[in-house]
Amino acid sequence: MSAGRGPAWLFVPGDRPDRFAKAAASAADQVICDLEDAVLPAAKEAARDHVVGWLSAGGSAWVRVNPSGSSWHRDDVLGLARCAGLQGVVVPKVESATDLEAVREVLTVPVAPLIESAAGVERVAEIVTADRVERLLLGTVDLAVDLGCDEESDVVTHARCRLLLASRAAGRAAPVDGVTRALRDPAAAFADAGRARREGFAGKLAIHPMQVEPIRSAFAPTPEEVAWAHGVVASAGSAAHGAVATSGLMVDAPVVERARRILAVAGAGAAAHETAEDSD
Repeated sequence: MSAGRGPAWLFVPGDRPDRFAKAAASAADQVICDLEDAVLPAAKEAARDHVVGWLSAGGSAWVRVNPSGSSWHRDDVLGLARCAGLQGVVVPKVESATDLEAVREVLTVPVAPLIESAAGVERVAEIVTADRVERLLLGTVDLAVDLGCDEESDVVTHARCRLLLASRAAGRAAPVDGVTRALRDPAAAFADAGRARREGFAGKLAIHPMQVEPIRSAFAPTPEEVAWAHGVVASAGSAAHGAVATSGLMVDAPVVERARRILAVAGAGAAAHETAEDSD
């Protein structure tokens, strides 16, 4: 796994150390050891000890700490300071850049704020430009609860657009979409991930290993897209002018750039697949 790259981000409960290595060995691009929602209050300290121990003994993952202002937040951050395998920190319920202060003061790893409320959406431009913020994550379930609406509401769609635009304007990586609550429905995960990809998200959060492959498949270019991209690049390379027609459609510099991005993603996916096969 490399920090922040790849579409499938898999949560694993921090109080289930028996699942850490399994999650790391899965097809997930990023693993997030969760100290927040997946852990009951009585198990918070034990979960922290499990995660710190694993990340100090060869494990590698992101960690979702408890939110700023909670009684566990500072101890979570301090505990992670001695973890060689810490790839980054997910900070939940972020509503301003100040919610990231403790993490940025103590740790030097990338930070991914999780936007889960109207207040967070309203301050998203401030949050995404904070020091060491690599990208934003969207918490659609909590956001819908905060807004008092359905997760498919146009208001949530508006929030999705806000994260995408703010990330691009700030020069940060594209955000990661929220979870699909249907744990054992690969088709639902695939459909939701496909929507996220079409909208411009860079990935999607997963809460069950069965969701990982559908997410990765949905974000991978289709054979038809790859063929189209090869045709566009070939046409552009042989053109004497800045714009040409391919299959009756105009092809200019932005279209060529899109084609090159598709081929880059397809090439990276093929390389990752070959690496996985070599390690089997």
